[in-house]
Amino acid sequence: MPAPVPAPPARTPADTPVVAAAGAVPWRRRRGTLEVALVHRTAHDDWAWAKGKLDPGEDWPTAAVREVHEETGLRVRLGRPLPVSAYSFVDRHGDVARKRVRYWAAEVTGGDGALHHEIDEVAWLPVPEAMRRLDYARDREQLRAVVRHADRGTLTTWPLVVVRHAKALPRGRWRRDDRERPLDDRGRARAQAIVPVLDAFGVHRLVTSASVRCADTLAPYAEVAGLELKRKNGLTEEAFLEDPERAVRHLHRAVVRGVPGALCSHGPVLPLLLEELSGLAATGEEDGWAVAETLLEAADLGMAKGELLVCHLSGSGADARIVAVERHLP
Repeated sequence: MPAPVPAPPARTPADTPVVAAAGAVPWRRRRGTLEVALVHRTAHDDWAWAKGKLDPGEDWPTAAVREVHEETGLRVRLGRPLPVSAYSFVDRHGDVARKRVRYWAAEVTGGDGALHHEIDEVAWLPVPEAMRRLDYARDREQLRAVVRHADRGTLTTWPLVVVRHAKALPRGRWRRDDRERPLDDRGRARAQAIVPVLDAFGVHRLVTSASVRCADTLAPYAEVAGLELKRKNGLTEEAFLEDPERAVRHLHRAVVRGVPGALCSHGPVLPLLLEELSGLAATGEEDGWAVAETLLEAADLGMAKGELLVCHLSGSGADARIVAVERHLP
């Protein structure tokens, strides 16, 4: 008798593959009533949020915007993040896998509404009807969060993206003025990679240190979006050593303007700016203390080169409060 073949070891949760996905909850107010957009998937005959898997090397916000457009024909600008959904499912091979889906609240900015892929209907529904129609209990968590933020007046937000310049040539290999030191190959690749991420948040004002490595980090997005790069000497390392308050003033001007923007500077400059921003954390808001902690941690440990730190603000000027923050690493 041949020896019995041992059964394969049971797969532990840590061994189970995780499928990364992203989506959004488009929302609007119609005649004073809050409505959200659901999609109907023909393959599953269910109602859910527009979402899908990340492409290889794709950033989460980029995937969320792409999936919404592919499934609904709508172009959206991402707002504040919503609760993450994590659950197990059986994949096409019959294996158990896990899925982790990141969601954002989103406002429609355009699109023709033409349906694509497996979606045969998009429905804009008031909250009570949407709550009833959603087929999965996990999807109601995002809707409850949208309602909470709407009730508190913090669903409408604008992003301020703090950027540390991408990787530049080493100082030891550069003999000219350090402000003219350019990005290296990795830095240029990162500058291209952040273009769809900035676009996903609808950034349309760009402020940067006048140093080449900072300006060139935002230049690809400026070109694609047709935006002017506002170069500021006060955000350079050299000016910061002489007068740190110049950099702080540029930050405060961005908060007063209250428009979706990005501000790019240097490792030594950013901690003070992040500490200033931590003072705007809405500590009375859900997760407000976590927002302040994230900003102070980034100030203490530093941001990675090419990192984007997205602050979601409600209000502007003296009324500005940061209600959520997210970090996007290279």
